[in-house]
Amino acid sequence: MTQREEDGMEKRDDTIEIEHRLEASRPVPRAEFRGELRRHLLTQAGASSRPARVPSQLRARLLITAYAGSGASLIAIAAIGIAGVGPLAA
Repeated sequence: MTQREEDGMEKRDDTIEIEHRLEASRPVPRAEFRGELRRHLLTQAGASSRPARVPSQLRARLLITAYAGSGASLIAIAAIGIAGVGPLAA
């Protein structure tokens, strides 16, 4: 084993030790908070079999729709200009 590989192994061992120490000292939320959070999440999901949509998914869909719409309108404006009909036609 080369010196570089030995140094890499030592760093990995140190990282693993730090990881175990951090996991052991990580605070756990109170049982009351966990219960309230569970009830809140269950009421949000409702009785539907589908999981509740995450707001980030909704935001992503909105952004995709906005970008697609603006792209389509730019392509339409370019097509009108190429046809020689629009305000920028020469």
